[in-house]
Amino acid sequence: MWFIERLIRVALAVGLASTAVMAAPVELKRAEDRIEVMAGGKPFTTYYFFKDVAKAYLMPLRTPSGVIVSRPFPVFNDVSMADRKLPGFEPHQRPLYFSHGDIDGVDFWSEAVFSSAYAAGAKQPATSRPVRAHGHMTLIKLEEVREGPDSGTIRARFSLEDPNNRVLGEETQTYTFRGDDRTRTIDCEYVLSALGNAIVFGDTKEGTFAVRLNADLGTPHDHMLNSRGAVGEPAIWGKPADWVNYSGTVSGKTVGVVACDHPSSFRHPTTWHARAYGLLAANPFAAREFTSDDKQDGSWTVPERKTITFRYRVVIYDGEFTPAQLADMYKQYAATDGTH
Repeated sequence: MWFIERLIRVALAVGLASTAVMAAPVELKRAEDRIEVMAGGKPFTTYYFFKDVAKAYLMPLRTPSGVIVSRPFPVFNDVSMADRKLPGFEPHQRPLYFSHGDIDGVDFWSEAVFSSAYAAGAKQPATSRPVRAHGHMTLIKLEEVREGPDSGTIRARFSLEDPNNRVLGEETQTYTFRGDDRTRTIDCEYVLSALGNAIVFGDTKEGTFAVRLNADLGTPHDHMLNSRGAVGEPAIWGKPADWVNYSGTVSGKTVGVVACDHPSSFRHPTTWHARAYGLLAANPFAAREFTSDDKQDGSWTVPERKTITFRYRVVIYDGEFTPAQLADMYKQYAATDGTH
């Protein structure tokens, strides 16, 4: 069994290199509408795929010491009056998820259920983008749920549907979880498939792969750095980079989150929809909105029966990493094939 293999690995590692960083065993506890992820016997995150929630997501995101670096809401479709007063309220921004604001003219980024939250008194974000119907995901099948001595993998297939349940395409999400004494890592792969018709990703800043962070990491305490040495939202937002790091203090502890774009991911290096209020998102489709240049067009058409693939790594960590260490971390990721 895998725990016996781990004991053997530990014994070998102790004999060969007592200072080596040991991988944590990953356990996956499956329930009807979620899968709990444990690393080294400690809670890491939970993969939610509620039938009545518009998209699947991971929540919360914890460091090895247990610090929660993600925002604590919404777990389902509810938000409190106190939550509505927080900077960058945006309840549709789940802790870790993948969606886009314009897929064949349908909005998968926002969620229809939260229009009532704004109606109840929250300030609607200012926007000039067209109002689109809201889409949703429907689980087709959990294709893989595998735990192990040094990693665990979840693969799930969903249909992408408009408000009338018309299927626009399919999306397969694959997450591979790892951990050690210092870090927790999530490798993320999203494969979007066109079925009988082509599907179009429109040019909008509302997307696409996103992590929504704890308020303690947001303005005025945010510390964003990208792979090109840029610091802060004005220098990072809408710009291409291999990775973006977000660090700060949560519950009195120094922590950070770095999101990496794999070289094999669509339109690498991606542009980043990274905001100081706590949004860390990769969006390769917003050329016009990021540049305010009407001559630019970041849209993309996936032909009938073809696919488009996105690959990212998120590393959640205790303490601090220097820019050189972050760059080395990215090199290690880039050296893999990104397919878990």
